[in-house]
Amino acid sequence: MGRKYIDCREFPSQMNCTVALSADTEDELLEAAVQHAVQVHQHQDTPELRTQLKACFKDGSPPA
Repeated sequence: MGRKYIDCREFPSQMNCTVALSADTEDELLEAAVQHAVQVHQHQDTPELRTQLKACFKDGSPPA
């Protein structure tokens, strides 16, 4: 499996968050994305959140 990423810039918000996260495994990326969503965006760590985040993962690295 290749590198995966998720990019907050693709999801408009009042914060205008510019964080992009990437990792070599989906599990590692999911944990980092959940931590970010909970700490920065005040989401609750739920199975639904984890499913939504995983659906947003893309192959490769985020654009600069």
